[in-house]
Amino acid sequence: MSRTDDLALGVRFAVTGGRETWARTTLTAVGVALGVALLLAASSLPNAVSTQSAREHARTLSAPTKPVPRGDTTLLYGHAEGEYHGEALNGYLLRADGGHPILPPGTGAIPAPGTMLVSPALKELLDSGDGKLLRERLPYRITGTIGPSGLSDPGELYYYAGSSTLTTHTGAHRIARFGGGPLSPPLSSQLVVLTLLGCVVLLTPVAIFIATAVRFGGDRRDRRLASLRLVGADVRMTRRIAAGEAFAGAVIGVLLGWVVFLAGRQFIGGVRLWKMSAFPSDLAPMPAPAALISLAVPVSAVFVTLLAMRSVTVEPLGVARQGATRRRRFWWRPVVPAVGLGVLLTAGRITGADASVNPYPIMAGAVLVLVGLTTLLPWVVEAVVARLRGGPVPFQLATRRLQLSSGSAARAVSGITVAVAGAVALQMYFAGLHDDFTRTTNQDPSRAQMHIDASYPSAVRARQMIHAFRDTKGVEAVIGTIESYADKPGRDPDPNAMGPWPTTIVTVGDCPTLRELAHLPSCADGDTFVAHIEGQREMNDWVDKTVRPGGRLNVGRDDKPVLWTLPKDSPTVLARPDPMGEKRNGILVTPSAISADRLPEAETRALVKVDHSVPDAAEYVRNTAARIDPVMRVWDITVVDRDESYASIENGLLAGAAATLALIAASMLVSQVEQLRERRKLLSVLVAFGTRRPTLGWSVLWQTAIPVVLGLALAVAGGLGLGFALLRLIGKSVTDWWGFLPLAGAGGGLILLVTLLSLPPLWRLMRPDGLRTE
Repeated sequence: MSRTDDLALGVRFAVTGGRETWARTTLTAVGVALGVALLLAASSLPNAVSTQSAREHARTLSAPTKPVPRGDTTLLYGHAEGEYHGEALNGYLLRADGGHPILPPGTGAIPAPGTMLVSPALKELLDSGDGKLLRERLPYRITGTIGPSGLSDPGELYYYAGSSTLTTHTGAHRIARFGGGPLSPPLSSQLVVLTLLGCVVLLTPVAIFIATAVRFGGDRRDRRLASLRLVGADVRMTRRIAAGEAFAGAVIGVLLGWVVFLAGRQFIGGVRLWKMSAFPSDLAPMPAPAALISLAVPVSAVFVTLLAMRSVTVEPLGVARQGATRRRRFWWRPVVPAVGLGVLLTAGRITGADASVNPYPIMAGAVLVLVGLTTLLPWVVEAVVARLRGGPVPFQLATRRLQLSSGSAARAVSGITVAVAGAVALQMYFAGLHDDFTRTTNQDPSRAQMHIDASYPSAVRARQMIHAFRDTKGVEAVIGTIESYADKPGRDPDPNAMGPWPTTIVTVGDCPTLRELAHLPSCADGDTFVAHIEGQREMNDWVDKTVRPGGRLNVGRDDKPVLWTLPKDSPTVLARPDPMGEKRNGILVTPSAISADRLPEAETRALVKVDHSVPDAAEYVRNTAARIDPVMRVWDITVVDRDESYASIENGLLAGAAATLALIAASMLVSQVEQLRERRKLLSVLVAFGTRRPTLGWSVLWQTAIPVVLGLALAVAGGLGLGFALLRLIGKSVTDWWGFLPLAGAGGGLILLVTLLSLPPLWRLMRPDGLRTE
């Protein structure tokens, strides 16, 4: 027979070899399918990111640098940005200038005043009980939904509302087209390295799992091949037949993986992890990677099987592997991870946010380190279990099984070893970058939790804001100020006549508010103060040049001056940081000392302290802001501010890690079931001799736990080394050597989960009919 005939015979055995062969082929196909589906999803990510970015760019509205003349196609817009229950809420108020206005992507018409077009996710929320408070904020009638071309992702809360009151005098902008806004800035070199590392960490365990899946049922297959030696097959023929069986299982797995991927992506729109989701059409694998995955997996199955069969001698009367085997050689195993670390440590330093990044040494070094751990793991497991003696009966059963066949146990946990090692490296890298992409804001959330600014100057709006927020449910206190620029009287109307003219800020607030802004000796309505900032002599002198106690100040416009006299007894006080962390100098005035109506360019800032015991107190504040002005922006006051690109990459890695962890759990379960099937007769014999089921259950736990614990120890060591090398690559030092503890705990939890899920098949396999043979 030719080599092709031998492979074809193996394929025929895989699909017509009876119940046992079908069971093995099914396990292999399921394992390969899970890995292939995840690889296809990963190959779809570039397309998903690019299509989402294109849709976002196409709908972008940005204020033009030059005034746009009014026309039949132009429209006015106001941006209403906020959030609801932690989810981002974005919308635009639109008003057409003519009869043929430009249309937002995904819509067929500009919504009429009092109506709105919403995303499907927003419509679902508004129609549910959870959207009751949001309905108060968006009191528009829904007349339609926005199509996918106008949305970033299916879970986005987005809307377009029609308005009849928008004008350029109230902060609206006129545009002639959608899109064309500024592109997102390129990622910094540190985030590029982080993205590359994330791809390696998430995909390497998948590749290792696929290589493990094609070896499911190897012991039973090898015993079946021994019977072929009796009818004249030589050693090379049996190896090729085994490769054919693996090839068949891998091909079926690839086809099943495509089915799982295509079926699963239809439901992807309903899945939202870490505020991320995608349309099914976004998950379109790139042709080249998809073809490579479809072809490489079956070819790799043949290669892995031939490589594994080199250590097995199939004789006509049995398989030599069942007897004593020589111990694994150690000398070459540390070389692979050592070379990987060497590649990373000798690569050029990446300094500066705009430094160029060569991805090949980074990815090659990380892959070598992670794959090198899988070469070390079998030796470590074999060396440790060979020295285990004594203990309870379940422990002895587990260790004896591992001593007889530690290779399959090591292969079963190789995926979790690589995943944890990569996660440890990522955790170290994140910790090293923390200070670069996370800054302390100096804000004080204990004094106020929300910050609101009026969208345009109006003294009437200023008073309305302060009173409305103080009357809002759940509001404990409001630091409300009315602010206006004022200058020294006598300015020449010609701006080129002289240099900068002395100008300062007049801040109007009641006594409790002013005490939040400055250290006051005493305060009563009608008092005024001059605020200086300690250590800022030049800025303080500028305030004094503008006005001194007893002097006059122009609080109006240059063309319509409004003069006001600062009382002679106004004391000078030192400013203190407000809840936003800012110090304000200038003139502090209580309401009775000056009427806000005399400040035509007055703006309002409200710092709101909410009562956390009131449910949805923050949403009540946002609703009040929307009633005053639908495009009024509300910010949360936080201690820490994170870079958006850094946060989005972290969310993406978390979502990918969740998918990889689910795959690892599934792979360990499939591998565990496969090992139990191999031991069916042995388990039935033990039960027939009176072994209790709890004893066998604990033995299964020990049999899973021992390799996983050894794998986790190896993963922690390898992950710390990889993390150190990557941080050195970008010129950072290690800031957290103990970040692996939660990850090791997750690995321990995975052991317990897999063991619990494997108990039902274990009980079924311990029946007496397991002694039956064919």
